[in-house]
Amino acid sequence: SQVKFSSRLEQQSENFRKMLLAMAKDIRVLLVKLCDRTHNMRTLEFLSESRRKRIAQETQDIYAPLAHRLGIYWMKSELEDSCLRYLKPAAYENIKNHINAHRTDRERYIAEVSKVLQNELEENDVKGVVSGRPKHFFSIYQKMEQQNLGFDEIYDITAFRILVPTLMDCYAGLGVIHAAWRPIPGRFKDYIAMPKPNGYQSLHTTVIGPKGQRVEIQIRTTEMHEIAEQGIAAHWRYKEGASKADERKAFNLPWLKDLIESEKLLRDPVEFLSVVKEDLFPQEVFVFSPKGDLIALPRGATPIDFAYYIHSEVGHHCTGSRVSGKQVPLAYKLQNGDTVEITTSDGQTPSKDWLNLVVTTKAKQRIRGWLRGEERKRSVTVGKELLTKDLRKVKLSLNKVKKDGTLKQVAQDMGFRDIDLLFAEIGYGKLSTRGVVGRLVPDVSDLEAKLDKEETALQKIFQKAAKAFREGAGIKVHGLDDVVFRFAKCCEPLPGDELVGYVTRGRGVAIHTRGCPQTLSFDPRRLLPVSWDSSVKTARPIHLKVHCQDKVGILASLTQSISNNGANISSANVGGTPDGKALCSFQITIESTKQLEQVIRSIEGIDGVLKVERATRSDRT
Repeated sequence: SQVKFSSRLEQQSENFRKMLLAMAKDIRVLLVKLCDRTHNMRTLEFLSESRRKRIAQETQDIYAPLAHRLGIYWMKSELEDSCLRYLKPAAYENIKNHINAHRTDRERYIAEVSKVLQNELEENDVKGVVSGRPKHFFSIYQKMEQQNLGFDEIYDITAFRILVPTLMDCYAGLGVIHAAWRPIPGRFKDYIAMPKPNGYQSLHTTVIGPKGQRVEIQIRTTEMHEIAEQGIAAHWRYKEGASKADERKAFNLPWLKDLIESEKLLRDPVEFLSVVKEDLFPQEVFVFSPKGDLIALPRGATPIDFAYYIHSEVGHHCTGSRVSGKQVPLAYKLQNGDTVEITTSDGQTPSKDWLNLVVTTKAKQRIRGWLRGEERKRSVTVGKELLTKDLRKVKLSLNKVKKDGTLKQVAQDMGFRDIDLLFAEIGYGKLSTRGVVGRLVPDVSDLEAKLDKEETALQKIFQKAAKAFREGAGIKVHGLDDVVFRFAKCCEPLPGDELVGYVTRGRGVAIHTRGCPQTLSFDPRRLLPVSWDSSVKTARPIHLKVHCQDKVGILASLTQSISNNGANISSANVGGTPDGKALCSFQITIESTKQLEQVIRSIEGIDGVLKVERATRSDRT
């Protein structure tokens, strides 16, 4: 409580680090924290709107995925629905109203299908209890978002569950269902033979059921169901009487090990939280090594991810891959059942483009680490060249001050462990050679005069203009007073966004939003703290993408909604999508993230709007 943090994000990161270390010692710490967060979400309506949104976003990003990772389905569902209620109130109310409007018909349908399923099981001597339930709101919302569907286009909002006594009954029940109704290809999943990492086991299938409607069915034993609902908490019932060593072995969670490794490697709070969010909620794909070992990777993983999973050196020198005997590109997305073989070469090294191909945290960290090492080497070289040039002006050589130890002493006096760090700072543009030369040469009057002449009137005018531009844009670059800066086009920073500055060579400081994907590959030594000047009002351009139904009058409604919230439309582009929907792209001028939230909330309330998102550069190209 006595530590002063520079931002709320840093505080959130450090709080999570503390919880993570406690979780490693005793997983029950997390169960207590999740119960506390669930209670907080149930009473969130009594807080201010800004606090509701902040807590709900944190819950959606971290605590709901943690509940999922521990397999506590009821808690995960409740947290996700509560987050949707406060983060996307228009979407939540839309789904709620549609669900309530058809409640009677849905309950009748559940009763009819449950009865038919029960009769089919009894006729085939399979003991089982059938139940049906509507999917939770967040699950429906996700499907609408991912597939750009309206609520009326979703036909499988109800799922059925069959609980049977034994493992063999699970497969017997599956056979009965597939014999009675036609299964939909590609929709069968056997999580009993291959359980999820959180211990979840069940058979999933989708069939064309009564009245030609799709019916999703889960089949599991009673014990599997308890573990599916209660997750890791249910394991204590089956571990009573076990030794402490057995308990530790039972709760040796691989994903927790990965998070702890990330905690050790990453000190930047934004990057650490980004890694946590990526690690917590992946969908797995199962592949095999050439020796037949089963390896689980996040869905979307490529051969490069597989290579880094095996070993960092295998990843660094990966040149190609053979999947199930066929040569595939490094961008190939691995599929369930693939057998993966990696080819390597000593001359191969990681590329920045690889960051766009990999999805695992380990691969991203190793690639970034290698790239940063190379960037540091280049900066050291540039720093040497710049210092050598200025030393020549006072008739000194770099080799001489290195050999006699003078440069090493100056580096230590300036707070650097070795001279390479000093060279790197010069190369990054964060340290002036003038200050270093001034310490190396006792009498620098001649040098001062020479440098003063070189500082022309044009440079002074430029510095003055840069300062005026910075103040007019409402930006504070901490640590540098006369630097020119520019806003990055990849993330389009907006007043209210947390910022970070990146020192570029010859182009001043680039201003990015914290969490911008581009910054993840930057060398942290070239990052500068940057903030908005709250005393200055400034408007910034951003891009919005609106996915909607293709209907008469919707464009007029969208533009009116944007204008009514005080935003100016700079440009608009409207086009169709392959699935018959419409995609409207707007460039608008906004004064703050708060105003942007109002615009998005207003657009989401328009009938026919499916999704609204702030677009990045990759979304716009």
